Amino acid sequence: MYDGPLREAIHALKFGGRQALAEPLGRLIAEVVATDPRMRVDLVVPVPLHPARLRERGFNQAELLAAEVAGYLNIPLRPTALRRVRATPAQTGLGREDRRANVRGAFGSREPLEALSVLLVDDVMSTGSTGMECARALRHGGVRQVVVATVALALLDY
Repeated sequence: MYDGPLREAIHALKFGGRQALAEPLGRLIAEVVATDPRMRVDLVVPVPLHPARLRERGFNQAELLAAEVAGYLNIPLRPTALRRVRATPAQTGLGREDRRANVRGAFGSREPLEALSVLLVDDVMSTGSTGMECARALRHGGVRQVVVATVALALLDY
């Protein structure tokens, strides 16, 4: 759950620039993936940031997490498989439908990835809208299956 110390650690990584936290947080994801047979994948892909947000933050926390997961599981990492084709406002404070609308069409596939099963990595999942849009773009690029893994799940009140 996206609460307490886990929430603080994610915030420190994402907004505080504490990139070293990607290692233990990525390891949490990797340990779950390693023990779940439904998560057998060929490739690890992070949720991309828009170039403007990447310049502002200096790093993509999802890419740092994905690199840890890929290394731990010995699965190839493809950080360029997806791209964010348009900037979107932060999802914080938006309800379910607004979140879906906010990210609709925001991602595109950069390269064909035919017949692969992909593990999509992000820091937090709330409604799943970002994951579904990324999965749509990956499937459009030829991916057969997309499994989404995040450090935490945020339950929204609405």
